[in-house]
Amino acid sequence: MIYEPDPMSVIEGGPNESEPSRQTRRLARVTEVFHTVNYYTDEINRFTDDGFRGWWHAYMAYRAAPLGSADAPLVTSVFYNFAPRMIERAVPGVWEIMAPGAVLARRDGLVRTALDRIYAAGDHDDAIAEAAELATAAVQGLDIAARPLAAALTGLAWPETPAMRLWHACTIMREHRGDSHNIALAAAEVGGLESHLLMAAAGHGNQPTIKGIRGWTEDEWAEAMARMQARGLIGSDGAYTAEGDRFRADIESHTDRLSAGPRENLGPDGSDRLFALMVDLTDFLKQNGEVAGVWPPPATLRS
Repeated sequence: MIYEPDPMSVIEGGPNESEPSRQTRRLARVTEVFHTVNYYTDEINRFTDDGFRGWWHAYMAYRAAPLGSADAPLVTSVFYNFAPRMIERAVPGVWEIMAPGAVLARRDGLVRTALDRIYAAGDHDDAIAEAAELATAAVQGLDIAARPLAAALTGLAWPETPAMRLWHACTIMREHRGDSHNIALAAAEVGGLESHLLMAAAGHGNQPTIKGIRGWTEDEWAEAMARMQARGLIGSDGAYTAEGDRFRADIESHTDRLSAGPRENLGPDGSDRLFALMVDLTDFLKQNGEVAGVWPPPATLRS
């Protein structure tokens, strides 16, 4: 199985990281891990029972489905960092298999089945209920301008069960930060492929791994590397230059500012409480092998 949460700007900050950035980023980190239940758990593979051709084919459908019957250029723009050819292999054909509304209903059913199984013992019921209330409050009234996936998700009906409400809120937070990260990348004139080079230079994944799960070619990677080196951001060894390190930190800080809404909605005490609850819930997921908790997942790494 190929695991695939989209790469996120939740890299640890440097020594000059502000306290608001630190708080925003740590909350994003744990809520994203809970969101990845819809990527990692075995249940999501049941999309193949409905006619989808494997994990990636289904992924393109259920992640893009909040946008409606989107075409390939729109999905490529919103997802930002996939090679267009990879999206074109699935979109718009996936809507002939299942309409977007039906895809969302199927996704939610599979996620609920997974969460019911994972937390069946009931030991986490109180934590899930409290976290669901806090996470729901965190995403109320978020700025969704230029944030298409977050905007689409906020228009969906809220699930009824606490676990699903928590998952839905975490998904809104994840896509709100992802959309915000894309804004920061575009403002810095960093395209989707270049963003992966910056991730790899920070030690998150490597060229063989990222190329394989994003559809880029060897030549495209080399051309992007030449562009980053010409800007003085990455050295001949593939690592950051001093300028590149500052550049990356600026993008991370910009992302933090654009995605600070959940932390600001909850305030310091509410954010701290939600973070503590989510650490417990996500540690349980990771310890039981339900989610990887890092990107790229160790099982996908290539040398």
